[in-house]
Amino acid sequence: MTTAAEHPYWPRSLPLPGYVAAALPGWQCAGLVGVAAAGLLAVGWLLGGARGVASRSHAHRLALGWFLMCAGIHGVLEGFFSLRHRDLPHATGLLADVWKEYAKADSRYMTSDDFTVAMETVTAWAWGPLSFLTFLALLRRHPARYILQLLVSLGQLYGDVLYFATEALAGWSHSDPHPLYFWGYFVGLNGVWVLVPCALLADSCRHLAAAQRALDRPRHKSH
Repeated sequence: MTTAAEHPYWPRSLPLPGYVAAALPGWQCAGLVGVAAAGLLAVGWLLGGARGVASRSHAHRLALGWFLMCAGIHGVLEGFFSLRHRDLPHATGLLADVWKEYAKADSRYMTSDDFTVAMETVTAWAWGPLSFLTFLALLRRHPARYILQLLVSLGQLYGDVLYFATEALAGWSHSDPHPLYFWGYFVGLNGVWVLVPCALLADSCRHLAAAQRALDRPRHKSH
């Protein structure tokens, strides 16, 4: 049985029977995820500026990249966790190593914590496909695009607020206090899913309000 001293997670007394250390160093795990995320962001940006489509602002092209990136992260990374969380401590392979690296910032991912599993399952199987649907709607200028953008952004923001709140109530006891893990991984990475959804919520509300104002405007009958 693996003792507390044989794993890198907090609290140090955390029991992880059968734990198998990651094969890849942490910088490689973080780098591979970063490259994949940047690649999806770039693809969305480029598709938003493709020839033959109406001009889009830089902000809207970034939104395309954002939702494509979210679809990949939610569907692949969080989908893997949703399906494999129980055997994650002794699992091997790239995705398992990525989660073992991130779990230094939040060891709840190594213990099948009820809230974390529930949140990530919703994120993977609801916000993942809906992020891709939002990407397509924005790309094709579908009339429902801002409704989808609002729905997904609100769901992401709500999940992230609960994620931070539950750990705060636990006294921030599951994160390695090293600045890289607490401020970089836990606060920094998850903070992105607070700031960007807030901006996209504001953008959705602005466009939906403008559409409603146009609909409410008195129509003059032609004679």
